[in-house]
Amino acid sequence: MKSPRLWVIFLLMLATVTVLHVRGDVDHVPASRPLSEFPMAIGPRVATEVPISAEALQILGKGDFLDRNYSASQSSGASAIPPIGLYIAYFPTQRTGQSIHSPQNCLPGAGWSFLSDGVTQFTDASGKSFTVGEYLITDGQSTDEALYWYQLHGRSIANDYKAKVYTLADSIRYGRTDEALVRIITPVPNGEDRIEARNRAVSFAQQLTPLLPAYVPD
Repeated sequence: MKSPRLWVIFLLMLATVTVLHVRGDVDHVPASRPLSEFPMAIGPRVATEVPISAEALQILGKGDFLDRNYSASQSSGASAIPPIGLYIAYFPTQRTGQSIHSPQNCLPGAGWSFLSDGVTQFTDASGKSFTVGEYLITDGQSTDEALYWYQLHGRSIANDYKAKVYTLADSIRYGRTDEALVRIITPVPNGEDRIEARNRAVSFAQQLTPLLPAYVPD
């Protein structure tokens, strides 16, 4: 039997699809740059692409996706700093029934389990406040610090349910169903305090978020 969490998400998705079908018009999709143009260098870190297989893209659906590892460049003198993984999934429209896959489902499906979960807040370089989910995850061999949130029309939403509710509300008010998931992951090496990994992830997020509106419209 499906868990109550999955039933709630299913009902919210069904309500969204129903409302969009009744409205019957076309989504308003603001112009945005493709994620392939997202900066390869953020702070002292330079990215390498993580290929997404054709099978995975088929499962993900009709969106724009970015999967990269950002590592400190040798010229920065900090090459020993653990890398940071960045994943962004942006859907210009969810009217066709395509929707963002929650890490709460995807990570366990990939062999990861959640050791702890919570919410954290930060203010980025532009002075904007963000509320994001904060998680400690493990695959049995390594432990990672993870941040993720939904970026929705200028909002940062840490909760899966709230994101679905706002998507439904904005589809009615503004004719918009565009939305993105942003996920940041960094390893917690043996001997490192989790707070150090958390600060590393948050610092990266603070540098990242001012860049988002060009690719994920407010």
